[in-house]
Formats: sequence, structure tokens, C-alpha cells
Amino acid sequence: MAPRDNTDAILGLSAVALRDRLATGALRSVEVVEACLARIARTEPEVGAWAWLDGDAAVEQARRLDQVRLSGRAIGPLHGLPIGLKDIIDTKGIPTENGTPIDAGRVPAEDAWIVARLKAAGAIILGKTVTTECAFMHPGKTRNPHNGAHTPGGSSQGSAAAVAAGMVPLAIGTQTGGSVIRPASYCGVVGMKPSFGLIPRSGILPQSPFLDTVGVFGRSVEDCALLAEVLAGHCPKDPATEPVPMPRMLQVAQSAVPVTPMFAFVRPPGYDSAAPEMKAALEELAEVLGEQCFEVPLGGFDDVAAHRQRINFAEMAKCYYGLERRGRDQMSEVLKAALDEGKAVLARDYLAALDWRKLMVAALDEIFERCDAILCPAAPGPAPEGLDSTGSAIFNGLWTLAGVPAVTLPVFTSENGLPMGVQLVGRPGDDARLLRTARWLAAHLETLNPED
Repeated sequence: MAPRDNTDAILGLSAVALRDRLATGALRSVEVVEACLARIARTEPEVGAWAWLDGDAAVEQARRLDQVRLSGRAIGPLHGLPIGLKDIIDTKGIPTENGTPIDAGRVPAEDAWIVARLKAAGAIILGKTVTTECAFMHPGKTRNPHNGAHTPGGSSQGSAAAVAAGMVPLAIGTQTGGSVIRPASYCGVVGMKPSFGLIPRSGILPQSPFLDTVGVFGRSVEDCALLAEVLAGHCPKDPATEPVPMPRMLQVAQSAVPVTPMFAFVRPPGYDSAAPEMKAALEELAEVLGEQCFEVPLGGFDDVAAHRQRINFAEMAKCYYGLERRGRDQMSEVLKAALDEGKAVLARDYLAALDWRKLMVAALDEIFERCDAILCPAAPGPAPEGLDSTGSAIFNGLWTLAGVPAVTLPVFTSENGLPMGVQLVGRPGDDARLLRTARWLAAHLETLNPED
């Protein structure tokens, strides 16, 4: 194992910085993997981020990749970087148990599309991160790295916690309601939910095909851009994806903004339920941005949460039919209740709910004519105390239904010392521009608070 001081120095680097050092040979992949494993050995007992981990296999992957670089052969954009994968993403020869005892011991015969893409890019599959039961609401074992008495969020709880604890530089999750943005906010990392259909979902447990979106976690906006760019693409097995040129997200994210960005501060439905300190932080941020931020009402969206849930539960009842038949008695009460509610949804109401995406995008387009990004809370406040709930997705589900990209930045700290995130939302398909705007905001706030 790498010495502790070297471990901390390596893991203090961003994924982009690690990638650059690995490409030049300033660092070896084995060193990075061993640093990750050393950190995991120290922190995993308290955090519980991993559902499956094989350190020996990861080190062996790293050795092979180091030999590839030394041979002078071309290397990929993620060459030698360890990645954590949410345990609903199929991995050939590696357990993928979907957070449920019904699938205990399940080992896929094929990789998910994004796993094949990761391997082709030179990434190392460090392990599988904990998910809530079937990526729904019943929590897994993971605790918040900042305070183990608090939830890390869900359903991508292991992925967010692993990055926050420094166990891995990058991780992948999914979002059907708020399962990327919320845990990123609670755990104090950058999270990105891209535009619907940007990243293929083939080989990933489907819960709600109209809503399911692959997302990424990193320590910086650039880290998320790096990973999302590699994952974006077209897969014929996923009809949500299209055979179109993919955006150069990292290059755009790292570029200078042509003009100072404009932000639209919105108070989404449920804003009254936000913690006073979250409201105060957002309103202070809007004030600090001054003329670069204006407030705009978000009218007509009050029923969006109900429509999103109707779609989610109806499609989940269909997608989880096989799981339910094999082991309903092994499901949590919250999952069974959602499946029963989904079975009762009328076709008329389900189809009407689907229409809301177009209506929302049209309404939001008027706002985006005047701004570069919408600014709003990523979660109601800091991570709630207790591990029986993963918190509220009230400020995330509407953007998931709309299919628009969203990024959360960990720029606030609550009175009890826990992180809180601000959420930035962009036009559908404008992922690269949103990342550039988010990077500008993060850098701008750092200049205002250099001690942070």
C-alpha cells in the first residue's frame, strides 16, 4: 500500500489532474488504485459505500494499464482512473444485486453499455457502490461521510459517499427523481444529471424508462464533464438516445465564458418546505450575483410532482413485475406500496402525465431566453438526521420530468457543519454550456471566499 501521506496527496487531486499525471507517467495507475484502497480501508467501516470490492482485481487492472502506457500504445481519456459504479449497472463477471435480496448472487453475463465504454476509455472498475433497494426509497447501509448519524441521500448513496470520502475520484449513479442531485448535495460533491437520453441506459436496471437518467459524481465540475463526455453516446438498444454528434463537454466546461453568465433564481414548488438556512443561503447568493441574477416565478408547475410520481410508479409496476413475482415477500413495505399504487394508475392518467415534458420544456424556454441557467435549491437543506429516510427530492423531480440537465455545486455549509448544494438547471441538450456556467460560478465564489 502507498504510504498514508502519499495517499492523501494523490487523493487530493481532481480526476482531471490525476488523468493528466497518469498520461505523462508522473503517476502510475497502481499508485492511484492503492491510494484509493488505503482510504477505503480507513473509512469504509464508518461510511459503508461499497456493495462489492475486489482490491486485488483492481490492482491487477492498474498494472495492465500501466504496461499499456509504457509500451507507447494509445491510451484512452480515462486511462488508469478508478471508477465506482452504482450496483444496478450490469458488470460482466461481477455481482450486480440491485440492492435487493431477491437478486443476491446475481452475476451478469454482459457489461452494461456504459461499462463497456468505460473499459474502452481505460477506466478501472474499482467496485460497485451501494444503492437503495431497487434504486427506490428504502435505504442501504451507507452513511453520510460528514456525519454518520445523517443520511447520504439516495438512491445513488454509495456513489456520492464514496467520492465525498475520497475513496474514488469518480462515480456513476442514476436519477429517476432526485437520486444524483440530492445525494451530491447532502455529501458535498459535484453531481450532474445530464439531459434525458444523453447517456445510454442499456444494461442498467430499468425503473421508469421515461425518467431514468444516468448521472455522474466528481469533486469538480471538470471531473463531471470528463466522465459524462466519455459516457455520452448512442445505443440502438436505448430508444432515448440518438445517433448525433456528442458535445465536447470537458473542452467547453474548461473554456472561458464569452460573457458573464446570467442566472434566473426560481422558487420551485415546495419552496416553503426548504430549511430557513437553505433559503437564506440562496437569497444571499442571488444578492451577491447582483445584476447577473434576477428572480422569476415558476408558474403552472404545482402539480408536476404528482405527474412525475404517477409516471414513475406506473412504469415501475411494469418494470419490476418479474422481481415482484420472484420475491414480493422480500421487498420493503415502501416499495410494495409504490408498486401497488402504480398498478392502480389509469392509462388515461399515465398518458396525460407524459404530455407534461413538452409543456414544461416550452414554459422553461421562455426563462432560458433571458438566462444561462436557472438557480434553485438542490435539496431542502442539509442531510436530515437518521438513516431511515433518504430525504426529499421535491426540488429535483420536476427537472427529471422535464428531461433538462442539472448540476449541483457544494457551495453552502449548514449551521451544523453539513454541506448544502445549489442546483443549476439548463436547456435540454445544453449540457456543455451548463457545465461551463457552473464552473464559472464555482470559480467566482472561490474568489469571493479565498479562505475556503
